Amino acid sequence: MNARHKALYVDSPADAEKLVASLGRVDRIAIDTEGASFHRFVDRIYLVQLSTRDVTAVIDPLTAGELPALGALLADRAVEVVLHDADYDLRLLHQDYGWHPNKIFDTRIAAQLLGIPAFGLGALLERFLGIKLEKKHQRADWSMRPLPQDMLEYAQEDTRHLLQLRDLLATDLDRLGRMEWAREEFDLLEGTRWAADDGSLSFMRIKGARDLTRRELALLGELAKWRDTKAAELDRAVFRVMANEVLLELARTAPTREDQLLGIKGMPRSLAQRASGEILGAIASGLAVTEESLPKYPKSLRWQKDPDFDRRATLLKGARDVAAKRLQLDPGVLCSRERIEAVARRNPGTADELAEVSELRKWQAKELGPDFLRALQP
Repeated sequence: MNARHKALYVDSPADAEKLVASLGRVDRIAIDTEGASFHRFVDRIYLVQLSTRDVTAVIDPLTAGELPALGALLADRAVEVVLHDADYDLRLLHQDYGWHPNKIFDTRIAAQLLGIPAFGLGALLERFLGIKLEKKHQRADWSMRPLPQDMLEYAQEDTRHLLQLRDLLATDLDRLGRMEWAREEFDLLEGTRWAADDGSLSFMRIKGARDLTRRELALLGELAKWRDTKAAELDRAVFRVMANEVLLELARTAPTREDQLLGIKGMPRSLAQRASGEILGAIASGLAVTEESLPKYPKSLRWQKDPDFDRRATLLKGARDVAAKRLQLDPGVLCSRERIEAVARRNPGTADELAEVSELRKWQAKELGPDFLRALQP
């Protein structure tokens, strides 16, 4: 690490503006964010960490303001923005600031394309730089204020070494001729946006919901709606209000008395006593849903498959697995099951037809095309 490398804590608009101005014409910057989805009802950014070759800074967005200069810097196509596992950070940056970083390097994706099996940031830093990250604050509540010094120091480490790691990964990508693959993946990240969820049907995604009757689904929907309202009121992650397993058991058994609530495994006793009327009210609402209005679990989308689809998919998977072994890549990284099925549906006979499979990356079509077409030959 550069002996001149400085670490800063920035918690005011003036200091944030001064920080970005001091960076000058950097060509590369490492970024990370800390949210609090494990603790809060609505996730947002509670810390922004950044590093250049000489400076690491931790910015408190709760007091540092809108940070327009930093947003402009990240959008500048002359500046490469380096992140690890960028997807969720990009979604939060879009949700909270409307930012769209335009030139991205994701160290997780780079590691996967190199065939590295342990691609978490801690594992990569230990493998390439011999640096062992602390893990004690992985589930920390970053929304708490003031943040203790050890948490601030922990946060700095997520970007402090990221540019050095990026350089080593890029060297290996170039050596293996896979930088073109990575660039295509990185370019696709530029379109990452926060998509608002339709909360009215989110209860259908609870594991186990598909096994419920329609009446039980109605109960689950009302109970999930109550839980969301309570979680928002408390500003607490929904699972910290009531676990999904408890919701499912309530939907199955439909208790009508407080003592029955207390008999549900995993039911928080204090919550059952404090909010029994609300919980029983949600159950009553589910029981009152008319037969014709009962929800139905959505059927999975099924493609109209020709009788030969499964055979083609199996042949393509076999070709993919042989190529993955040759390239020393995880088969799912080389080509996922969904993309194999997209090729099987299209059943291409030529390279041009294979290129028309929109789900397939260009680098995948180039690397796997001849193998896929041979596998599909009658």
